[in-house]
Amino acid sequence: MDAKGHAPMRVLRLRQVQERIGLSRSTIYDRMNVDSPRYDSTFPKPMKIGCSAVGWLEESVNDWIRSKMDGACRGKTE
Repeated sequence: MDAKGHAPMRVLRLRQVQERIGLSRSTIYDRMNVDSPRYDSTFPKPMKIGCSAVGWLEESVNDWIRSKMDGACRGKTE
């Protein structure tokens, strides 16, 4: 936490996202591809962090995981 009470923002790379959510690289990119049958509009959007590098905000990934857990607890599956 900083002086204002904010947790530091952390950017996760693809491998870290894979480990965190338990999905393969191809499934992660399918979740982001509107033309894929596995597309998930709620999946966290990556952000460009370099010329050819992307990352995901850790908070966004954690929020997505929580939303899936909440849906599962209510009997919803996507």
